[in-house]
Amino acid sequence: MASSARRALAAALSLAALAPATACFAEPSPHNAVGEFLVGWQTGDFAAAARRTDGDPAKVAKALEQAGMQLDAASIRFSLHGLRTDGDNADAALRVFVDLGDNNPLWRFDNHLPLHLVDGTWKVRWSPGVIHPQLREGQRFAVKISPESRKPIEDRTGEPLQQEQTLFVAGVHPSGVQDPEGVCERLFQLTGFAQDRLLSRIRSAPPQDFVPLVTFGAKKYAQLSDRLDEIPGLQVKKQPQPVAPAQPADIIGRVSAITPESEQQLGGPQLAGDTVGQNGLQKAYQDQLTGSTGTKVITYDLKTNEQVAELASWPGRRGVPSVRTTLDRGVQMAADLAVNGAGPAALVAVQASTGKILAVGSQQLDQETDALNGRFPPGTTFSIIAADGLLKAGLDPGQKVPCPADRTVGGARFQQTAAPAGTSPSVTTGFAYGCVTALASLARRIDTTALAEAAGRYGIGREWSLPLRSFSGQVPKVTGEAGKAKVIAGQSVRVSPLSMALVAGALASGAWRPPSLVTSPASPDLAADVKPVAQPQPMPLDPKTLPELRRLMRAGVTSGSAAAAAAPGEPVHGVVSTVRFDDGKRRRELSWFVGWQGDVAVSVLLEAADPAAAARVAGRFFRGAGQTG
Repeated sequence: MASSARRALAAALSLAALAPATACFAEPSPHNAVGEFLVGWQTGDFAAAARRTDGDPAKVAKALEQAGMQLDAASIRFSLHGLRTDGDNADAALRVFVDLGDNNPLWRFDNHLPLHLVDGTWKVRWSPGVIHPQLREGQRFAVKISPESRKPIEDRTGEPLQQEQTLFVAGVHPSGVQDPEGVCERLFQLTGFAQDRLLSRIRSAPPQDFVPLVTFGAKKYAQLSDRLDEIPGLQVKKQPQPVAPAQPADIIGRVSAITPESEQQLGGPQLAGDTVGQNGLQKAYQDQLTGSTGTKVITYDLKTNEQVAELASWPGRRGVPSVRTTLDRGVQMAADLAVNGAGPAALVAVQASTGKILAVGSQQLDQETDALNGRFPPGTTFSIIAADGLLKAGLDPGQKVPCPADRTVGGARFQQTAAPAGTSPSVTTGFAYGCVTALASLARRIDTTALAEAAGRYGIGREWSLPLRSFSGQVPKVTGEAGKAKVIAGQSVRVSPLSMALVAGALASGAWRPPSLVTSPASPDLAADVKPVAQPQPMPLDPKTLPELRRLMRAGVTSGSAAAAAAPGEPVHGVVSTVRFDDGKRRRELSWFVGWQGDVAVSVLLEAADPAAAARVAGRFFRGAGQTG
């Protein structure tokens, strides 16, 4: 049922339109009779409208009121098109506008009001046809709703990424309920759904149809089932829905039954049996996954409850066949197994040649909030981006650079917990072992502009288009040697695991590419905190520096701290790092791996002080992904 404010506004607008017509004419002209009848009808003063007819006032008033209830009409308005008078008879031509409420369609139809003089007073010649030209005595309106079932979210091959889960739908057959007001009052007490909204659904529905009123999940239904059984006329039906998410569950999103709160939030004609996405893609694509309900206005025989005629129909907006993602079930399984038991961890895998997100694994971390949208310091894994600028500036990877336990650069102090033993101290060794003191010392070899440009080539700070919240990274504006050293060491930079997986993908494929997660449909209903932007174009890397960058990444696995990431098949490239991070709540030790094997690029983040911890997770992932491929 529409709100009283909405009805008052509609009535005020219609009254303003009709006032001149009723004020300019007096009896015996039929204009006043037409105006007073229509204004009384549309404002809910049915008694006033009935007095302008030749019918029984009580019966006419009841018929007008029931017509609005049977249609669940938010408002009924009129547009007068003409008035003909022929002696003691007259005919008013008008167009009727019935707002069926919420996001339902506006029903328009043409009708005529026959009038005649009764004892010198113009009266509307009453019959049900005054309400609608096809309505007859002994008939009623009904609004038949045909909701679409929720569509699936699929992986890249079309396999569903959720399983069916049983919901419990409580409803009634209107013809079998003796006390609909009592049913709605008791449901309100149990669930909080507005009584008038529930009652309007019963009153407007076809009498023999099952009218869903409230949907429960299994847990809630178990709590209330005994009390629901006590409500006369209420029936509960099981309804399977594809709502239980497979991994990555935070990305796919969870689905729940409509609640009083979600019904108000959605603001549409949601019905019991409908479902609402709570998070992830289920929430982002809520409208596309559910489509909209089809609507029909029908007349029924009051004695037989059989349909007489279909007066109008709207098919509703169809939802999409499915939401097709870039996710790969086999790669996802490898990601899930790799992080299992690792402690708080996030793993993002992308296809290097396309930027498509293949898998998002996590344990004790949220896949959207942390893996896609997290803001973490990357430690010395970020130095591979700085190396791009350093190589352009002429840095020799074989140059000797010591890796002391302690070094101060421009007043900023850096400490290396475990210097590589038995190795020749060089730029390459510093990268391979993630030696923060060696890498920070290179700050004097690059200016701030070149450092910022290098970050931009790898998409750090770029805006891209994803249906979920995500973070491309941020490099602070710095001056001086200390500021540059902190950027190279990845201490003042903030990135997400997704943004670093794309960095690895750029090195593997030769071009940075923006991420993608959904291939169809193209446009979701973005959350309020997700800004729609045009997808950036791929950015090729410099073919002169790329081979040397790849050699540095390969050294991290063959002779450095990322050796645990080695796996059968194509060579694994990667670097690792540890970094301390104060998130405002506690101090955390983060272990990173950033690298690739073949066309699969990955970043791993977990809470650990061991620089090889993330590499071990990456190794398990590459071995698992190789088996699924």
